[in-house]
Amino acid sequence: MKSIFNLYHGEEDKDKVLTTVKNNISFSGSNLWILACAIMVASVGLNVNSTAVVIGAMLISPLMGPIVGAGFALGMFDFQLLRKSLKNLLLSTLVGLIVSFLYFFLTPYKEAHSEIIARTAPNIYDVLIAFFGGLVGVIAVTRVEKGNPIPGVAIATALMPPLCTAGYGLATGNFAYFGGALFLYTINCVFICIATYIIVKFLKYPAVEFVDKKKSDTIRSWIYAIVILMTLPSLYFAYRFVSEQNYEQKVDQFIAGEFEEKGNTVVYKKTSYYTSPRKIELAFLTRKFSSDQLKELADKLADYKIDNTQIVIRQDSAFLANARAQTLETNEIPDKSAAIISELRGVVEKYTFDAENLLPEASAIVPELQSVAVAKPEIYSATDSAKITPIALYESREPLTNAQIKTLRSWLKVKLKVDTLEIYKR
Repeated sequence: MKSIFNLYHGEEDKDKVLTTVKNNISFSGSNLWILACAIMVASVGLNVNSTAVVIGAMLISPLMGPIVGAGFALGMFDFQLLRKSLKNLLLSTLVGLIVSFLYFFLTPYKEAHSEIIARTAPNIYDVLIAFFGGLVGVIAVTRVEKGNPIPGVAIATALMPPLCTAGYGLATGNFAYFGGALFLYTINCVFICIATYIIVKFLKYPAVEFVDKKKSDTIRSWIYAIVILMTLPSLYFAYRFVSEQNYEQKVDQFIAGEFEEKGNTVVYKKTSYYTSPRKIELAFLTRKFSSDQLKELADKLADYKIDNTQIVIRQDSAFLANARAQTLETNEIPDKSAAIISELRGVVEKYTFDAENLLPEASAIVPELQSVAVAKPEIYSATDSAKITPIALYESREPLTNAQIKTLRSWLKVKLKVDTLEIYKR
């Protein structure tokens, strides 16, 4: 077992490794141009929400060089190398922020897609990725055969996207995004460095300077303090993330059990986890709910262990029309799309008119008309029942006579193919 896990097997000469590490630290000339171009590529990828482009930017980025250099410097007590590494890391970070800031400041399209949002809330899982990714990276650096791990580490540790997201936060004035992304970038830098320090110590790279036990203990204490400072907020964010996911899972079970399994199609769903009370907003294709039914649904939340939550059913016609349109556009349920489209067409016909050329034709009958609006609103009575009553609203240059109003009503009933019609002046 000892031979299987022996890291000394296949190890590169230490002097060659150190030469490679030192050569990858400096950001000047071509390295700086490559970094700026990689930042631009990553920014564009985040902007257009392209995972492939973001991955490409991570592969061409030279950002890991000074971080690995700092880890070697700590492990070997090479404080000159440490200063050089930190100086170049600071320079590369500033260049990344400036380039991404300028891109997002100048681009007309500034919407935050999933690729950006994913880099704004780091948690303990990001710590684990950075640490174990860093371990793989430094082990690969110390091997004679580098193999595939190096590009894989560049993708896994993902230094570029959070740095570009921080630039996005600055450019758009969203300092929550800026802070979250910069914290994720710091986590990656710190834990890659610590992973490098551990491997350097394990492989017994020789110390450059003599350091007494007191100074060595001080360095270790600083490392422990930094680990704790990075880990505690990450644990908190992870707890929030897991709690929110559990809540969302319970909400999905509630919606499935109380609505979807009973044949009701949800066209809109929104949960607000961080409000007090929490809120579940829903809208349906055709189903309406009375106040008693809403109270019954609120009581059923406890059966699904959903506490401190208010349920809101959106039933206004304008909101429903917009939600139904979005359902069709996003094709949320492709396996039922034909049935949904057919049902939506029925709903559209129920609430709207085919009113093409309505005003020109109405003006030919009543020349004083300036505008005409027609709708089929649902009117609710005290008994919670609803009925659809066609309504027409008009504007005229001069007040219409009763005879003109009667003529307009009769013509509209024929034009719109309805038996009854309410008509009012706007």
